[in-house]
Amino acid sequence: MTDSATVPGSPFRKAILMAGGSGSRLHPMTRVINKQLLPVYDKPLVYYPLSVIMLAGIRQVLVISSNRDVPAFRELLGDGSQWGMRFEYAVQQEPRGIAEAFLVGEEFIAGEPVVLVLGDNIFYGQGLREKLLVALGRDIGATVFAYPVRDPQRYGVVEFDEQGRAIAVWEKPRHSRSRYAITGLYFYDAQVTALARQLKPSLRGELEITDINRWYLEQGRLHVERFGRGFAWLDCGTEHSLLQAANFVEMVQERQGFKIACPEEVAYRMGFIDAAQLRQLAGQFRNPYGEYLTEIAESG
Repeated sequence: MTDSATVPGSPFRKAILMAGGSGSRLHPMTRVINKQLLPVYDKPLVYYPLSVIMLAGIRQVLVISSNRDVPAFRELLGDGSQWGMRFEYAVQQEPRGIAEAFLVGEEFIAGEPVVLVLGDNIFYGQGLREKLLVALGRDIGATVFAYPVRDPQRYGVVEFDEQGRAIAVWEKPRHSRSRYAITGLYFYDAQVTALARQLKPSLRGELEITDINRWYLEQGRLHVERFGRGFAWLDCGTEHSLLQAANFVEMVQERQGFKIACPEEVAYRMGFIDAAQLRQLAGQFRNPYGEYLTEIAESG
């Protein structure tokens, strides 16, 4: 297996999948199971952000979770070799903010650029791969992705000027001047670990990813790609959003006959595994999921 990215010349070879947190908004469901292991229709929630990493051609992934939940992720995902990937695992002792991922994963990052994806985010829509390719081609600065929402006060927000240039980022503003939330998908250059080391905890006691984004903005190095109409970004942090996500996935899959965020299929279409390997994976499932994989392997 090669660790190089699919995009020739791209500096990005590594990604962090942040799957920690207490999931308190989903209690009692998440008292004994990690939020990212909950089902979204026919597959675990973590499969959805993982598939985005795979679509970016990145094959080295660090999964960060709690001491309690890391063994469950190991059981589900293994070492990644079945999908032509390589997974490592690390423990975040307490949920101290998204930006702590760069400190927990410092040895894994090893001074390289890195992609960070939040484990409860779902991305779906035509053109996703093209947006990823744009971010993959940048070796300086940071790239984040913005999406219009009705309730920006729940998110980190980016504000634009009349020319569409990003001019400010805010963390959960009470009165926002922008409807564009920053999604849980971030591309950072090799400076990000050093920046994370300099962060001070916010009033919430967390290392804020917004502070890192603000630094890149002040340096003129923050690139913002906007997702528009026809694209879906789902942040599955509540029981309502989990149900919405499951209904969305069920509707699209039933209408189109294709699965969303099926790692085995993505690995095959990205060239990480071949048809024979896909058939072998399909044989592990005695259900419609396995039948779907078999059909893909046989159809080419």
